[in-house]
Amino acid sequence: MSITRDAVIATLKTITDPVSGDDIMAAGLVRALNVDGGNVRFVFEVAPSMASQMEPVRAAAETALKALDGIGTVSAIMTAHSTPAAPPDLKPQRSAEPKGPQKVPGVDRIIAVASGKGGVGKSTVSANLACALAAEGRRVGLLDADVYGPSQPRMLGVSGRPASPDGKTILPMRNHGVTMMSIGLMQNDDQAVVWRGPMLMGALQQMMNQVQWGALDVLIVDLPPGTGDVQMTLTQKFDVTGAVIVSTPQDVALIDARKGIDMFNQLGTPIIGMIENMSTHICSNCGHEEHTFGHGGVAAEAAKLGVPLLAELPLQLDIRLAADGGAPIVVSKPDSAAAQAFRQVARDLIAGGNA
Repeated sequence: MSITRDAVIATLKTITDPVSGDDIMAAGLVRALNVDGGNVRFVFEVAPSMASQMEPVRAAAETALKALDGIGTVSAIMTAHSTPAAPPDLKPQRSAEPKGPQKVPGVDRIIAVASGKGGVGKSTVSANLACALAAEGRRVGLLDADVYGPSQPRMLGVSGRPASPDGKTILPMRNHGVTMMSIGLMQNDDQAVVWRGPMLMGALQQMMNQVQWGALDVLIVDLPPGTGDVQMTLTQKFDVTGAVIVSTPQDVALIDARKGIDMFNQLGTPIIGMIENMSTHICSNCGHEEHTFGHGGVAAEAAKLGVPLLAELPLQLDIRLAADGGAPIVVSKPDSAAAQAFRQVARDLIAGGNA
């Protein structure tokens, strides 16, 4: 039986940082935690002057993990930085504003994944689409711009705080072939982000411009639901290739999806296509298929608008479990029908020149 990510984190929380008195997870010493089956890897990051004192702590963490059932290998590498890896200041800064949408250095295309309302699976689609594009050989980044409800760190199995060597430049995290940044990596799990519009807009611009994305074929931006400040800032400040709209089939979701589409039309952002999520459910016991949220509503809307229907994705337990476990279904079960559906969307986006 493979070890779970939650069990690994719980064990690491039993190890105390002698400097702060907190556990090593709360103290931010554990970076780039990766749990793959029974194999666990992470970076143990300390100040250079503390390397000798912290070696027993690193060893204790490694020993505690090796004692767990289901563990295969444990790799805990200690690193030391000459400057604190403090998160950058994400407060709005006054500067000369460029006119018109700008390219992000090194990024060829930007795809916004949006929804009119929450709870339709937009973040799950974003994570799987990013992993699917990476599996197709693209250089992919994923920006979790859902500031109030960031979920990509959990879905991509990333933890720890991003390093910032100079207090301004942000070094993103990486897992499953995807370079990722999220405001959730700079907050505690239970800490709310209480920001007004200017803070949201400033944070988004800094995460777009100050993250060292490197050379990317495509940057996926997981937007918050609705038609607010983040959406407007992204499309007005940056050269967005297009938007993918995610909705469930029922009328309540489609009403809000239409508003999201109208917003992108007003802002001059092309609609690449629509995805119907939770389209159908097949009982794992008897095989009976039912359309819990209705069926075909998104297809009809896409036809009405003259945009492609990119996929009809099932309501499936495995998709949810994979996301909660930090390895999207494209990674954890690449041969499944759901994973292949995401791979087909990725291939269609590449063929259309959008990714």
